Amino acid sequence: MAVTANQGVTQDHGVTPDAARTRSVLPVAAIIATVLMWASSFVLIRFSAGELSPGPLALLRLLAGAATLSILLLWVRRGRLHRPTRAALLLTALFGVIWFALYTVVFNLAGHYIDAGTIAMVVNLAPLMVGVGAVVFFKESFSTRLFLGMVVSLCGIGLITVAGSTGQLALAGLGIALIAAFLYAAGMLIQKLALRHTDPLTATWLACAAGTIALLPFLGVTWAELQTTSTPVVLGAIYMGIGPTALGFWFWGYAMNHFPTGKVAASTLAVPAVVVVMSWLTLGEIPPLLGIIGGAVTLTGVAIAQLRRPGRPARAG
Repeated sequence: MAVTANQGVTQDHGVTPDAARTRSVLPVAAIIATVLMWASSFVLIRFSAGELSPGPLALLRLLAGAATLSILLLWVRRGRLHRPTRAALLLTALFGVIWFALYTVVFNLAGHYIDAGTIAMVVNLAPLMVGVGAVVFFKESFSTRLFLGMVVSLCGIGLITVAGSTGQLALAGLGIALIAAFLYAAGMLIQKLALRHTDPLTATWLACAAGTIALLPFLGVTWAELQTTSTPVVLGAIYMGIGPTALGFWFWGYAMNHFPTGKVAASTLAVPAVVVVMSWLTLGEIPPLLGIIGGAVTLTGVAIAQLRRPGRPARAG
């Protein structure tokens, strides 16, 4: 970004401390905003469960997301859009259907069975699944840290399952949340391929559009349910499209361009904790103690597998 001398840049010393601070603060603010928005979506699906079924809730969210992303794309590109390649179209459509459509519907369905905090803890197993998928499909090395993280996370999932078997959690909900985590991971792996052919904002826009088209069969049911749906629930669905779906992914990409991938990815481990607090304050629900312990163990495993030791350079994937 070109800045004149009157705006605080000298020819000899470059960027001023204030400008440097601003550049470092903005990516941190983007991470915090993204974590808060993504956490809020877990609470909102529980809030909406009594009025909107999973398909219509997903369609409303993606319609709002696609509209917001279209505006963002036109604004960022100043109306000049680049025609995507055939490979970009195919891959973004695939991960859009898997991640934006199927994952969102299954994610919403989980909210009909278990609390928001437990869903967040199970779904955040996805980064570990991505690590395993990268080994299988992209021939990345299978590290000791990944193996140890898998073992620890499986122990945590075992504890959460025990909480379900004792009646503290619905086993059906846990199974649905695990399916959502698999779909999330599959979408991320295909996204990695898609980003070889297009930029993050275009990929997100195309994927959201593909997901919206895939959910159009729910249009009739959505219209029927909207006749009896309260305004706060409708606004919540629209917010999830504008915030967690559109702005969240945009902010995430911005942070990824300023910090190491591992550091940014590690911030998602804070999402379940934020969800538990939000859910407790707004819905008055909290996971059972055994579920919280299991979730903490699961996320510890994800952290072990995902985080790199300071100073060790990442291998090119």
